[in-house]
Amino acid sequence: MSTHSKPVFLRALDGETLVTPPLWLMRQAGRYLPEYRELRAKAGSFLALCYNPEMAAEVTLQPIRRFGFDAAILFSDILVVPQALGQALWFAEGEGPRLEPVADEERLRAIDGQADQDKLAPIIETVRRVRAALPRETALIGFCGAPWTVATYMVAGRGTPDQGPAKELFMRDPDLFQRLIDRIVVSSIDYLNAQIEAGVDAVQIFDSWAGSLGPAEFERWCIAPTKRIVEGVRARHPQTRIIGFPRGAGALIPGYVTATGVDVAGLETDIDRDFARDAIQSLVPVQGHLDPLILRAGGPELEREVAAIRSAFGARPFVFNLGHGILPDTPIAHVERLIAAVRA
Repeated sequence: MSTHSKPVFLRALDGETLVTPPLWLMRQAGRYLPEYRELRAKAGSFLALCYNPEMAAEVTLQPIRRFGFDAAILFSDILVVPQALGQALWFAEGEGPRLEPVADEERLRAIDGQADQDKLAPIIETVRRVRAALPRETALIGFCGAPWTVATYMVAGRGTPDQGPAKELFMRDPDLFQRLIDRIVVSSIDYLNAQIEAGVDAVQIFDSWAGSLGPAEFERWCIAPTKRIVEGVRARHPQTRIIGFPRGAGALIPGYVTATGVDVAGLETDIDRDFARDAIQSLVPVQGHLDPLILRAGGPELEREVAAIRSAFGARPFVFNLGHGILPDTPIAHVERLIAAVRA
């Protein structure tokens, strides 16, 4: 693929500095869109929607049709990997995901050593459908959850404010926790490779709870497993770009980038821009980091913030995004205003 025919999103990931940065939003397919809410009601449940290739493909494509973002991201969930490992998963309406906790040797033995890729086949079919339907200029992003973040849900059986159950387990029985991490690593490599072979152009590793770890724990439970995933993907797909998003890791991100080998670093909302530009963007392209609350609020502050972010990062390779997922009550008009400001 020549440089001129390559999607602008991939050109930025390859290290090209563009006058207008490519733009997509985390959770851009979701509850802020009326067309999503309509399809979600038809599906009956969130998981039914994830595992229905026709519906999941439609959801993935909805924000592209409406807004013309430079990249689509596969509609799915990071917890499909634990479910493919044999862990019971369900979503409590209004409360989020629930799993049967894996917090001791007996529960670890009860789940599989490696994810059943047949259980993930509907999601891979979604990738094929989306790739066939996307405009050539629009890239497709696949993803998985980072082992640390996925493990926090698997151990606690739900999201927790401090990831305490997972921390207590690795303190009490680091060998058991390591074996759980190992299963997630191996399964995530297979899952990402299957997504790439079905048509995604780049993949993102979401480590939503990376910021809850101290430096030593971050090295062991965030950096080391992510490095293994990067190596496992590169062994089969050396050209595929990999985005690492260790949310909340702050000053630890430069070491994460260097050690894991990711091609791009996602920036959370609160990171210092001068530090991010000088210490992270000097190493790799960066992606981020508009506050979703500012997008929801809109108004002149939104346009000022867009200008400030572009000024901070525009002189080097950069992808405009949020520092976390778009909020469900974000007005569509504010997204339209964001797009106009970024592309002005």
